[in-house]
Amino acid sequence: MTYTESLSRVTMFLSVLSAAVVALAFLAQVDNFHEAFNIAAVLILSVVLFIGLATVGRLSTLNREDARWVMGMNRLRRAYLELHPELEPYFMTASHDDQRGIMLTLGVNMPRGGFSILDLLHGFQTLPLMIGVIVSVVAGVWASLIGAWVGVSTPGAVAIGVAFFFLLAVAQFWLARRNFIKFVTEVTPAFPAQPG
Repeated sequence: MTYTESLSRVTMFLSVLSAAVVALAFLAQVDNFHEAFNIAAVLILSVVLFIGLATVGRLSTLNREDARWVMGMNRLRRAYLELHPELEPYFMTASHDDQRGIMLTLGVNMPRGGFSILDLLHGFQTLPLMIGVIVSVVAGVWASLIGAWVGVSTPGAVAIGVAFFFLLAVAQFWLARRNFIKFVTEVTPAFPAQPG
């Protein structure tokens, strides 16, 4: 159910974004990028930006819920192994419900010392960050349009857009990573791995 909701949220956001782009293309043909276009574009992209940020937030929550279910599956594997230790060679995922066990089951090979650069690269493959990059692009265009609307020069509007893109992209990445790590580290494991 978690994956179904994640994919339907992403589909909804991308559908709204596609419809907004088509609507803006038609409007640009009618108004030829004048003031009416800028006003409509800012309003339409405000809605797209809101839906995008809400989507990223919900996807992050769903990822945390998924980690909780992984923790439960790891506990079930631990129970199987306590009943039948001879089954251990047949399990490919972790049987501990601590941070490292959860990450191993999720497919992130976390080194003993904590998260690595590969963890950062893995983060860009997740739905929240992929959609977050698209939302950051929308935010950059939105900010550029507002800048142009209030009279900022074209290079200045582009600079504002690029700055908004990078600020929102970095903020989303940092928040998503912080919230997930906070969730994983705050959970009290019942069956942690033995040190070493």
